[in-house]
Amino acid sequence: MFFNLTIFKPGPKEVTLPLDIFSLDGDGYHPKIEVVINGVKLKAILDTGASKTALDHDLLQSIAGEQVFHLDEKLSTGLGTNSMQCYRATVDLKLGELEILEYDTAVLDLSHINIAYEKLGLEKVIGVIGSDILVRYKALIDYEKKILILKS
Repeated sequence: MFFNLTIFKPGPKEVTLPLDIFSLDGDGYHPKIEVVINGVKLKAILDTGASKTALDHDLLQSIAGEQVFHLDEKLSTGLGTNSMQCYRATVDLKLGELEILEYDTAVLDLSHINIAYEKLGLEKVIGVIGSDILVRYKALIDYEKKILILKS
């Protein structure tokens, strides 16, 4: 007896996240999304110009407790400075329904961003979602509809 067995592969699952596009004191715009890091809801900036996703050292430490940070000399060189302490950490990252478990991320002192946001009356952000994630998950940013679409 002959069976014609066809294996169906599901197409890429699309995840849609709302964007909060806000003005920086009339001097440009930043798109912000909600993320979940190690089970904690936070806000992050989408930064298509950032090659890597980076999280703030102090905010990550406050939610991760005894999170181990590893010094990263390669990242420091990539940023064009060796005076900034650059670390790496492993976190569980959730963007809408997309879960990225044990994600290896850059960890930097991003307090200057949150100080500037605080002066403008804006909420703190955990960091920036960079092109490493945006490219990997084939991101589409729709500014008119104010959504981010990721394909897993």
